[in-house]
Amino acid sequence: MATYALIHGAGDSAFYWHLLAAELRERGHEVVAMDLPCDDESAGLSEYTDAVVEAIGDRTELVVVAQSFGAFTAPLVCARVPVGLMVLVAGMVPLPGERGEDWPANTGFEQAAGEQEHDAGDEIAVFYHDVPPPLAAEALSRGRDQAEAPGLEPWPLDAWPDVPTRYLLCRDDRLFPAEWMREVVRELLGIDPDEIDGGHCPALSRPRELAERLEAYRAEREASAGSPG
Repeated sequence: MATYALIHGAGDSAFYWHLLAAELRERGHEVVAMDLPCDDESAGLSEYTDAVVEAIGDRTELVVVAQSFGAFTAPLVCARVPVGLMVLVAGMVPLPGERGEDWPANTGFEQAAGEQEHDAGDEIAVFYHDVPPPLAAEALSRGRDQAEAPGLEPWPLDAWPDVPTRYLLCRDDRLFPAEWMREVVRELLGIDPDEIDGGHCPALSRPRELAERLEAYRAEREASAGSPG
């Protein structure tokens, strides 16, 4: 049995993961999904990391999964506790010393986003266009204000942690366009991203398929770890 630690993105809550959590528990795993202190202006990345580590407690066999801005926190968790696998889902990939507020300009996001045809101010159109409307409305109602504090501090690690890492890109993502994000992942992580159909929030639009992907990653990692040499 593994423990999946699920880290939500900016201005969100653990609700984002509830369907995926149910799928993973049905497969016999433990799941921890916490609310990050994203609406607290006194909380920075250290406090975000503390929230995840506290939720994990003494659990082991960890798979850390991070959505969007949660990818700024996930590697910090890996530097604090033993993690067998980290999976970034439509995640922002930081460089040492990079501030979250600088990431869009540094990666070319602003240009990529400007080429999209949808209304960038319509949160349903950007984030939840492929989520069932009642669920999209509930997810939107559970959103929280995102404090500026964690985006203003330099990302504190000197290098990406030595933890097996997979990146799952969303082909129909209207926030992080796939064509642009493929190159970002290759440049910053040095790996080719895997891909899933759907928009920015697959834990709501495709929870079963996402669970199957995560389980495949976990099984592959366990097989690799158990093989000689």
